[in-house]
Amino acid sequence: MNKSELIAAAAEAAGVTKKDAERVLNAAIDTVTHTLRQGGKVQISGFGVFEARDRKPRVGRNPVTREAVDIPAGRVPAFKPSQSLKDIVGGNK
Repeated sequence: MNKSELIAAAAEAAGVTKKDAERVLNAAIDTVTHTLRQGGKVQISGFGVFEARDRKPRVGRNPVTREAVDIPAGRVPAFKPSQSLKDIVGGNK
């Protein structure tokens, strides 16, 4: 499912227009992005937690030349699903 399909499905489920659903989805994505950029986390009960994690510097390999490449430290977004989401996806509920 891509973004436009998600918007269409959400609009139908909520009984709103696609434009309204798109505005809400974009606002939610912008809010999560801004919160992660500030170093915070977003916890959605029954769904999971979005957070920014620090990644240590490390040495990688160029797959073509097999030459070692230094990868600098950085922050990366991460998502940890809730147990209820894991159960639903795994067919346990």
